[in-house]
Order: sequence, then C-alpha cells, then structure tokens
Amino acid sequence: MLTEYIEEALERARYEIIDDEEPYYGEVPDLRGVWAAGKTLEECRKKLKDVIEGWLIISLRKGIPIPKLGDWTVKDLKVAGM
Repeated sequence: MLTEYIEEALERARYEIIDDEEPYYGEVPDLRGVWAAGKTLEECRKKLKDVIEGWLIISLRKGIPIPKLGDWTVKDLKVAGM
C-alpha cells in the first residue's frame, strides 16, 4: 500500500528547470511541503521519492492526516517502535 501511494505521488509530481546549481526542481502539489531538486531529472525524482517517504513517516508519527491520492489512502498504520 505505501509503495503504491508513493508511486501515485510521483505520478502527480510537477517538474521544472530553475536557475540553480541543481536546476531540476520537482514537487507534489497534493502533499504540502514535498519538493526536491537535483542536477538531473533522475536525481531529482530519486530525491523526491525519499522526501515523500520521509514525509509519510513524519505524518504517521505525528498523526497528521495524509490526503488520498487517486484510489490510495494511508491511515491508521502502526509504526514499529512507537
């Protein structure tokens, strides 16, 4: 379920080229604060995936609601070590 949610988030990502030493910028508009940059589009996408994973962990630990993306929802998961 988490893998599918992350893949759905990556499908919704928007990318652009910015004037920076890491010119590829990507964000997931449906997930507030989820963005990444990289020297290549592939690097940006990989970093964005890591950011989504981290965002999900923090949201779950803090009890922050996670928005539904397409057919995918994440809720009421028990995180080991909590």
